[in-house]
Amino acid sequence: MELRQIQYFIEVAKLEHVTEASYALHVSQSAVSRQIFKLEAELGVDLFIHEGRKVKLTPIGRQFLNQMEQLMKVIDHARQEIEEYLDPERGTVRIGFPSSLAARMVPAVVSAFRKKYPYVHFQLQHGSYKELMDWVVEGEINLAVMGPVPQQEPQINGEILFREKFVALLPAGHSMADQPSLKLSDLKNDVFVLFPKGFILRDIVVRACANLGFQPKVAFEGDDLDAIKGLVSAGLGLTLLPEIALSEQIPPTIVTVPINEPQVTRDVGVIVPAGREMAPTEKLFYEFLKELSPQALGYISPG
Repeated sequence: MELRQIQYFIEVAKLEHVTEASYALHVSQSAVSRQIFKLEAELGVDLFIHEGRKVKLTPIGRQFLNQMEQLMKVIDHARQEIEEYLDPERGTVRIGFPSSLAARMVPAVVSAFRKKYPYVHFQLQHGSYKELMDWVVEGEINLAVMGPVPQQEPQINGEILFREKFVALLPAGHSMADQPSLKLSDLKNDVFVLFPKGFILRDIVVRACANLGFQPKVAFEGDDLDAIKGLVSAGLGLTLLPEIALSEQIPPTIVTVPINEPQVTRDVGVIVPAGREMAPTEKLFYEFLKELSPQALGYISPG
């Protein structure tokens, strides 16, 4: 079985016409017919039924088509990897990220990298903390930016890029909204708006409160940043979020106040597979990430 025969077969199956397939392939009709005949003879089955000037796949032909299309995807992927080895500055970077890093960090690093390597393509994939780790381990992607950076995962290598603080988001009418800073313990009697259970940003806040001997009173939950900000804006509670997740869209009905005692922080960084080789373009992007300053990564602390 030759690669040319598979290509001819797929084209004929797609167009259901030998002559039209020959035009698309830029070869003669007889060449296409000859290769299809050889393929059927080698396999010992009929792949097509002739209906006048058109052809239709047989049941076994449809099964064979599905397998061959998967094979061609593998071959195309292998070709892409070879092309990247020949020219890493024109490859593709597949990177995952959580919602908290979508507004600033991801656009900042992609923009900075594209200025230096304008012909690199990006495939961006949004996911939860656990999904990002699973995708890197399972080979769905080779890079993910996230926070905090897992340190005890044998199948993952993590690189910390910067540490950021959490700040309190209070309704504008809150009694402590005019304070320059506050203690986390000052909020123990307040109502909180947090991510649902299982979200890492919720775990960080709950753990910080537990270290001070109290559990936050969670009255409302939201599974994205805009929903949480909306609930706080409506006066339904307060929340704690990392600085980088705030972006610029904070309505006047919300006041942000630093937390100074204790500071609630998370390490933000990038994870890659521990036992799997990355494509050259992804390696290039990984090294680029590690060299950037926190400001270039989209993190600008208010002080």
